[in-house]
Amino acid sequence: MFEKTPVQEKSFKGFLKRLALRLKEHPRVFAFVRFFIVALRKIRRKLNRLVGGFTVRYKISGRRRKREMAATFDKNVKFSVVVPLYNTPIKFLKEMINSVRNQTYSNWQLCLADGSDGEHAYVGEYVKGISDDRICYKKLAENKGIADNTNECIAMAEGDFIALFDHDDLLHPSALFEMAKAIDDGADFVYTDEVTFVGKTRNITIYNFKPDYSPDTLRSYNYICHFTAFSKRLLDTVGGFNKEYDGSQDYDLILRLTEKAKNIVHIPKALYFWRSHKASVASDVSAKPYVVESAKKALKAHIERLGLSGRVEDAVVPTTYKIQYDITGEPLVSIIIPNKDHTDDLEKCLASVYSKSTYKNFEVIVVENNSTEEETFKYYEEAKLKYNNLKVIVWESGFNYSAINNFAAKQATGEYILLLNNDIEVITPDWLEQMLMFAQRKDVGAVGVKLYYDDDTIQHAGVIVGLGGVAGHAHKYFARENPGYMARASIAQNLSACTAACLMIRKDVYDEVGGLEEGYAVAFNDIDFCMKIRAAGYLIVFTPFAEFYHYESKSRGDEDTPEKRARFNSEVFRFQDRWGKELKAGDPYYNPNLTLDSEDFSLR
Repeated sequence: MFEKTPVQEKSFKGFLKRLALRLKEHPRVFAFVRFFIVALRKIRRKLNRLVGGFTVRYKISGRRRKREMAATFDKNVKFSVVVPLYNTPIKFLKEMINSVRNQTYSNWQLCLADGSDGEHAYVGEYVKGISDDRICYKKLAENKGIADNTNECIAMAEGDFIALFDHDDLLHPSALFEMAKAIDDGADFVYTDEVTFVGKTRNITIYNFKPDYSPDTLRSYNYICHFTAFSKRLLDTVGGFNKEYDGSQDYDLILRLTEKAKNIVHIPKALYFWRSHKASVASDVSAKPYVVESAKKALKAHIERLGLSGRVEDAVVPTTYKIQYDITGEPLVSIIIPNKDHTDDLEKCLASVYSKSTYKNFEVIVVENNSTEEETFKYYEEAKLKYNNLKVIVWESGFNYSAINNFAAKQATGEYILLLNNDIEVITPDWLEQMLMFAQRKDVGAVGVKLYYDDDTIQHAGVIVGLGGVAGHAHKYFARENPGYMARASIAQNLSACTAACLMIRKDVYDEVGGLEEGYAVAFNDIDFCMKIRAAGYLIVFTPFAEFYHYESKSRGDEDTPEKRARFNSEVFRFQDRWGKELKAGDPYYNPNLTLDSEDFSLR
């Protein structure tokens, strides 16, 4: 599609205005046109909802089925789909088994271990009545619990890959086909997106479109969950299910598997249909209250295996968790704050840093940048007397955010650099600890935080690359207490980038990637910086447990002159040219099923 030139755009708008004025001269015609437009909008909204539903339809076309059934694979792996049965309602049992038998990929085995009690003998009777050699059934002498019952399923497995499946859920017909494709490309651990439905598969209540593998997100909750498959060789390496974690046995196993997996692949397609009913965790976690304690135990064991120390706490949303990592030593943090006049903002920022911070080993470097007001320089002298370990250095060239911070970083003596805007006010007293606990990890390159506008709506909860064409803030304008899409505004997680309005980086990482790119004078320097950090092999962590007010105006006119617009466009082009491959591939911590037109994680 071609883009309209400014002249075309202007003339078209002028035409619409002239048309509207003419229509107003004929009230009846104007009323009819207005009614017609409203009706079209309603139809469009309904169509959008339908189109969204099409992406997760449970049924597939006959043409697609034939195409997938005819496909061949180099590895042609055999899947052992393992399902522990326990008093499964007959309707759910039939639908579950049929969803496996209906797979377009045929090289599978369904392993059923039945721990049902005597009153539910129909479970075994029904399975035994199915004529399909690919279904293996074992009646257990006793119900050993979900972990050991699943181990009994695995003991029957003959496949190259184990796939985990619940007894009351459904697989999309293409689930194993899509997994086989990923495995053919080298995956040893695969997971998909999923939806939750009530009653009929068309009654979808939750669309869970997930990020690619994200270790810190996984440590905040079991976002991988369904549908999961992994090589039998990998399973043999880490061991089977552990009864100690019944209720969160899948979470424990996924944590152990991902610790050792060589190639974790996420398929961004909803291929698992999680049934919500009164007795299911999908309906209400209180149906199985032991799930939460088991999950916290599994997380504690996980971080200990990784050589990390800390405690596991409940986060804001039930079944989400916060790991409070222990901080090693008391390293010096160098807080860099560029400033030009605006001493009221700077004083509010400094007062909050010095009065609220529970971590005290920091220095503050204020970078004076071409202030014009005499009062500003008087304030600097007062601030140096008022606040300990604060110095003011002078940047004498024109404004360049990247160059200013690089200039200050060279004079910083801390082991950690913290970039901070002068219009930030601290809310969380232990904000430095919340950032340090992640920044001290050798696999982490930078740590970002949660920022609010002064009306308590979210200004920043991480950055999504590709949003709006280049990058945008996740969950922008959501209410402060809103946990966000799949609780993602309320958990620590890995993201592609975070704003440098408050960003912590180890000094050795800062130097390794060459600091901020000075070709970005104003915009996208922090996004480019985070992309460089990720390209060097480090993770970016967003933590919502360090909160601040950011007094950036919602209606701030960023690019209000031809010169500013030209500079902004040049920085857009610079970013797109440098990171074009990554933009085309999509943000790995987002999902291609979600919109790039707004910050609300709505369906694309």
